[in-house]
Amino acid sequence: MTYHQGPTSLWLNLALMTAISGCSNAEPTNTTAPASPNAISLPVIDPYLGEQLFPDEKAIALQTSLLIEKTLRKQYRPGEVRRDAHPKSHGCVKAEFRVEESLPEHLAKGMFIPGKTYQAWIRFSNGSSDATRADIKRDARGMAIKVLGVPGQMILPGEEEASTQDFIMINHPVFFANDPGRYLSLIKHQGSGSVWDKLRAPFDLGAKGTLIALQTINKKIANPVQTRYWSMVPYQLGNGPDRQAVKYSARSCSTTAVSLPDKPGHDYLRDALRSTLQNGDACMDFLVQPRTSSRMEVEDSMTEWKEADAPFYKVATLHIPRQVFDTPEQNRFCENLSFTPWHSLPEHKPLGVTNRARKVIYDHVSRVRHEMNSATRQEPQ
Repeated sequence: MTYHQGPTSLWLNLALMTAISGCSNAEPTNTTAPASPNAISLPVIDPYLGEQLFPDEKAIALQTSLLIEKTLRKQYRPGEVRRDAHPKSHGCVKAEFRVEESLPEHLAKGMFIPGKTYQAWIRFSNGSSDATRADIKRDARGMAIKVLGVPGQMILPGEEEASTQDFIMINHPVFFANDPGRYLSLIKHQGSGSVWDKLRAPFDLGAKGTLIALQTINKKIANPVQTRYWSMVPYQLGNGPDRQAVKYSARSCSTTAVSLPDKPGHDYLRDALRSTLQNGDACMDFLVQPRTSSRMEVEDSMTEWKEADAPFYKVATLHIPRQVFDTPEQNRFCENLSFTPWHSLPEHKPLGVTNRARKVIYDHVSRVRHEMNSATRQEPQ
């Protein structure tokens, strides 16, 4: 049984919002036993694209992993463990990832093969760690995409033969922390039983981080498929000397404005998604934003790459066909899925400190969640 959060737990929601997106936890194949996060190595940094290690970066990621594990074990009974972030889903839907027929050469990298169509799953969610929270309350909203049948060797050790590529986004363009030490301090204080510790969040995050955190959660949306999402943090595109740093975004193909219902129900976002897909198809544009200046630092996830300076380019369409997705079988299947940016080809390698921390944290928390639920971790084919 989950605990219910009071007013002071707002910052715990933020601390556990591992970005995103929606949708945390890595997913190695056919493994349920939890392993020490110390066994997971940080990726090799790429100085060419501007990556720089923070002091004690791995040790901080290890501590963060263990603190989140402690929270999950305290919060849930075995067999009932939810995601530590984005536990409330609005629906997990079948989709097609259709790459554009004509792509400029500098964008036609990795899985972005011109004219290629992949099957995919998309999970929409709320960011709050409280799965009982009403949708009308302001919150971050997540979108996680799992593309299937992607050819090539993947970069996660032990999962080189997996064929899934994940993209994780939320409906805000930047993250609220750059410094892993600040993030760890936030989680320590929010996990304590002290009200005073919980009130330390603005000191943990600093003025800019606090403002971003408030902007991130201060959102209401009308429909998950008619919302703009961003990756917040950068990724590599391509390999070799022409590789570049990019960010991702997704937006509705429709230009028709939608508004909140007059009397929104507790789960009105699931209701809106169900109604949309009962009545017809939906689609979203998948966009890539190449970096245009070295001042757009890959280690700085708190500063937006303004579209006026670095435009987005459409590389694919996410076609979501008319469907009945809200069935017990599909909901169970999707709850056992996990998403991580490290389900990736080398051409789409995650960049920056936030992504490096995700590699350690998501893997460990996923192992704990699946072990406590006696569930097998396995990527879909």
